[in-house]
Amino acid sequence: MYQLSRLAALAATLSTVMGAYQGFNYGSSFTTGTAKQQSDFEAEFRTAQGLVGAPAGGFTSARLYTMIQGGTVNAPISAIPAAIATRTSLLLGLWASAGDAAFTNELQALSSAIQQYGTALGGLVAGISVGSEDLYRISPTGIENKENPGAAPLTIAHYIKQVRDIIARTALDGVPVGHVDTWTAWVNSSNQVVVDASDFLGFDGYPYFQKTQQNDIGHSKSLFNDALSATKAASQGKPVWITETGFPLSGKTMGQAVPSIANAKYYWDQVGCPLFGSTNVWWYTMQDSAPTTPNPSFGLIGSTLTTTPLFDLSCNSSKLGQTASSSISLPSGVNIALSQSEVSTASSAITFLAPVSSLASNGTTTVASLPSGTSTATNSGKASSIKGSMGNAIAVVVMAMALLGH
Repeated sequence: MYQLSRLAALAATLSTVMGAYQGFNYGSSFTTGTAKQQSDFEAEFRTAQGLVGAPAGGFTSARLYTMIQGGTVNAPISAIPAAIATRTSLLLGLWASAGDAAFTNELQALSSAIQQYGTALGGLVAGISVGSEDLYRISPTGIENKENPGAAPLTIAHYIKQVRDIIARTALDGVPVGHVDTWTAWVNSSNQVVVDASDFLGFDGYPYFQKTQQNDIGHSKSLFNDALSATKAASQGKPVWITETGFPLSGKTMGQAVPSIANAKYYWDQVGCPLFGSTNVWWYTMQDSAPTTPNPSFGLIGSTLTTTPLFDLSCNSSKLGQTASSSISLPSGVNIALSQSEVSTASSAITFLAPVSSLASNGTTTVASLPSGTSTATNSGKASSIKGSMGNAIAVVVMAMALLGH
């Protein structure tokens, strides 16, 4: 019999390859320090979903930095019910740079959220990030930039284990647990224990801040790609998710990098558009100037929520028409090749995993609530003929589940 945790793990594997998650980073408070409430998060999530000119799939995911609601000791953050109300997927985060006592409160908030929201939360979680740039903060560069405190590699690895213990045999069982840090931290061999402990590596990369290199806007794409390639080389083949990147629309010049709307648009086109639809991306950011504008400011909209961005978000349509095939690496080591058209619809098939609760002993899998005109059974691990591009995507999911059972 399949456990829902195995299906969740499979869904995460497929989602990573198919780029099912596309969203922004969201802080727990406004620039004044006032804590955001559920209505604030809902307004932000709905704005993101409605952004004019957004690339295919829109922005329907949110990365959080903490599990704790502002103004409380360890109550779950109100972004969770807001996400449930708006069907926004979540990359949950636990703040890990404030010591063991503070992290215990993060764990309590996570546990309480699971108890309170159960499967309604489980169906929305893309993954859980234990910490954010903690390893960077204890590096010489982080210390020079007065980014302390951070957390040591062994501490982060221990925290990851604690999170896995909390989610075991719950609605979040099987959800990928990893860590988010700068690319410079990931390529540092002294942090290998965190790579070993993680299911995924969250990549934060900002050519804007790479002031010791030639970081004018014309070199931003190559700097980003070099950093991403270096991180992938250090990842031991584990998924690398883009958890933060962007270019400021205003603020101080950093090296040769000059903030401007035109340069932010260039970076979006050159770095963001090739990633959207093929890689998990949480862009930095939709809004960072509510109500005051930081220096630098990366927000795609101003201090007032609006679905009209400060520059055109649309990506070259030719990118969506590529004919190259993609390969899904399943946990069992089975690789399934998909055409690009199948990849573009396969992410929608992930939603069909939830109703699947078991594999019958005779090898027949039953999937509930499939679209009309689709066949619902596989036998001996082989997908039956399911017509249409959506049907092909579902067939991949069903076949993967069947193969995992043998």
